[in-house]
Amino acid sequence: MPPSPGRTRAKVHSVALYAMSVPTERLSAALADRYRILRPLGAGGMATVYLAEDLKHDRQVAVKVLKPELAAVLGAERFVVEIKTTASMSHPHILPLFDSGTADGFLFYVMPYVEGETLRSKLDRETQFSVDEAVRITREVADALEYAHSRGVIHRDIKPENILLQGGSALVADFGIALAVSAAAGGRMTETGLSLGTPHYMSPEQATAEKEITGRSDVYSLASVCYEMLTGQPPHLGGSAQQIIMKIITEQAQPVTLHRRTVPPHVAAAVAKALEKLPADRFESARAFSEALVNQGFTVPQTMVGGAAHAGSARTSAGTRMGYAALGLVVGGLAVGATALALRPAVTPPEVVRYELTLTPGVILDIQGDEDAPFAISPDGRYIAMATRDSSNNLGVLHLREIGQLRSTPIAGTEGAQAPFFSPDGQWIGFTTQEGLIRKVATAGGPPITLARDVQSGMRGGHWSDDGYIWYTSTDYNSSRVRATGGESEPVYARSTNVLVWPHALPGGQAVVYTRCGSTCAESDVVVFDVAKKDFQVLVPGARRGWHLASGQLLYLTDDGTMFAVPFDAESGEIRGVPTVVLDGVRIGSTEGARFALSQSGSALYLPGAQASGVNVVSVDRNGRDEIIIPDLASYVAPRWSPTGDRIAVGRVGESGEQHIWIYDLASKTLSQLTREGSNARPSWSPDGRRIAYFSTLNGATDLYWIPADGSGPAEKVVAGADVTGLSTSSWTPDGSHILFDGLADDSAKSEDIFAVGTGSDRTRKVVLATTDEEQDGQVSPDGRWLAYVSDEGGNWQVYVRPFMREGGRWLVSTGAAVNPLWTSNAELTYRDNSSGDMISAKLALDPTAVRVLERTRLFDGRPYQSQGQGTAMHDVSKDGQRFVMLRRPTFTSNQAPPIMILNWAEEVRQRMLQQGARTP
Repeated sequence: MPPSPGRTRAKVHSVALYAMSVPTERLSAALADRYRILRPLGAGGMATVYLAEDLKHDRQVAVKVLKPELAAVLGAERFVVEIKTTASMSHPHILPLFDSGTADGFLFYVMPYVEGETLRSKLDRETQFSVDEAVRITREVADALEYAHSRGVIHRDIKPENILLQGGSALVADFGIALAVSAAAGGRMTETGLSLGTPHYMSPEQATAEKEITGRSDVYSLASVCYEMLTGQPPHLGGSAQQIIMKIITEQAQPVTLHRRTVPPHVAAAVAKALEKLPADRFESARAFSEALVNQGFTVPQTMVGGAAHAGSARTSAGTRMGYAALGLVVGGLAVGATALALRPAVTPPEVVRYELTLTPGVILDIQGDEDAPFAISPDGRYIAMATRDSSNNLGVLHLREIGQLRSTPIAGTEGAQAPFFSPDGQWIGFTTQEGLIRKVATAGGPPITLARDVQSGMRGGHWSDDGYIWYTSTDYNSSRVRATGGESEPVYARSTNVLVWPHALPGGQAVVYTRCGSTCAESDVVVFDVAKKDFQVLVPGARRGWHLASGQLLYLTDDGTMFAVPFDAESGEIRGVPTVVLDGVRIGSTEGARFALSQSGSALYLPGAQASGVNVVSVDRNGRDEIIIPDLASYVAPRWSPTGDRIAVGRVGESGEQHIWIYDLASKTLSQLTREGSNARPSWSPDGRRIAYFSTLNGATDLYWIPADGSGPAEKVVAGADVTGLSTSSWTPDGSHILFDGLADDSAKSEDIFAVGTGSDRTRKVVLATTDEEQDGQVSPDGRWLAYVSDEGGNWQVYVRPFMREGGRWLVSTGAAVNPLWTSNAELTYRDNSSGDMISAKLALDPTAVRVLERTRLFDGRPYQSQGQGTAMHDVSKDGQRFVMLRRPTFTSNQAPPIMILNWAEEVRQRMLQQGARTP
């Protein structure tokens, strides 16, 4: 993603290679007794890096040679003495120091060669990371810093270039090198023309050249790196090093939520505290910063988080003032900034923060039935309860998530829960079930308690009033209430020509806001129901759903998803002003329901009306870490790696309902359409990558075709659907001589079997496997000798292996129901466990006449990814077996845009009503 105008990060640090400044031949000769220099790897601010072979230990290493001009100033002896302090450090997130010394005037040090990438490379490629990944990397670096600080070592140069990623895990490089160089230089760094610390990540005390640098300086630098991982840019930008340093000294960093609203509040607060100007105002340690990043309860004074918009700070140290002078700034500018702060009101309104609520992978919101919200917010705004569905779209369990927490937690015993709502004190969550029960479960955990059993098959709303009742309307449209302690339900309003749905009890429980509609709810009004009189009065004609906000407003929705707020007296049940638009685009349901939840603390959560249908094509490693490959969301089907791994063939369903084969090029990041006529599905690559076989309805029946993968020629029919009906999957033999496919032949035993057709001049159809059972998804092993397939001979679909086109037995590989076998080598077969959804690796011993399963290993949870059961797999595995290409359902829901969380939304409502001139309490 290219940076937006005005936000380009200035390249003030050197990225040019200067390997020529260090004569390679001379260096090779100087180190010939210990290291064989292979090639330059790159260059940084202080050293040129070479890939070398450690002759003594027979391993590859990275040799870093200090720039000649720096080495000349430092002197060899002092540098070697100082750098020894880093050699004793041993930590899983610190790149160790193997060796250091001098040779022919060169100062060098040696570290392991890491086959990965720097954090800078990943940032340049991806711009922003997921919150989970950014927090994880930050905490790993913080762990390394805590270790070093406890030993008196300050890094002084934490930046993306000095953080390596190996298998996704962080390794801090050049640990203590900056300290060694600084100490060895004896204060003469200005003679080198170099500066320690990349300007973007310098702490204010480094920028003002303060002599005493503590571990809190590293904390600031790490927070700057975390800021960039979250927002795509460092905290301070400028066109030159001087401009950046000036901003580091004088300006507070903007809150990360201004750039990315989905960052949880506690993460934003932790970063803000770590970026404080004064070291004493930051965390006392790297460990404290790390713990705050995962402490959902962590917060800082609002002025600390929100103060980033102000240009100056009244808290300016003497060192900071020296920094101004060094930069040639006018001291009068400080007075302006201090005056501006002095004029600020003592109490600032709470900041309104919006962000998309990213759900835990595999969690899908229950939005079936198009009714009310599948979530609720506790009255104090601390928790969100969510009704979910599982990977098979069956009702799941309730999930509980604390605001700011990265993951939700399933609540045991709440299987089949729907329509959650909180008790007024937030200690209980009420919900209904498919069996017509109203139940409650403690927020702190424990077994659910049944309160009522006469709710038919669901509810049209549930609300827990402060007088101890739960109000609800069952699906027969009779309105009732039941004690929150349980007991007999009490009828409130019986269905007649009018029905009352979606109750929201007002304080005291003597009046309830309902939506009144006819038997079909084609038209509706928001009404207030008097419990004593058993009567209602219309509040807002033509509206749907009403809520009472504790700050004194009635909220209601119109048919187009626009939300209004109007001043409302809850005691008299009267509207006392004019309505104001406060939100638009709220998703509404067919029976006057709405995908909106409100907390009496003033926060809101809603599903927007925009659709986000489709799936993402993702690459998943063997540990379950995934990344999106094709950036857009669409109705993709059956992705397949090319043999070289640089392209993906995938089916894509268009708006007309027809499916076509598309090719995605990973290098150019382009998606191009390969087929255009008929409806074409389920591609499979030839082993040489030149052709793609697929099934097409071009001529009415489903036929097997192939086409040049580059689109250079027309498609050609290979197997006619009239000869073999029910064609479903295809795969190629490793030598490319045959294409395997499934189908039902006229001469078969009326069950699906596996066939093969030659790819040469002989197109005779051959039977590979035909029994009275169903067989599908034939896959030939890389050596061409074995066939993996699925069969229902055991009563459910399971994975078997048998000789390919040879006589012999057959061996069961899976345990229990399993589908979609794919070979990674002759020794490994992967498949999907149909019960758990897990991706499984089976290690095999393929003897000449037998197959033995040596080991079965769970690779990762496959439930977040689409599966078609038996038949065509919705995934593929790379040739080296290291990555899977899969279809991931959006984590928020199967068909909707993600929920939007608005913290302190009541303040926004108040401000909008003031701007409109509406009277507010």
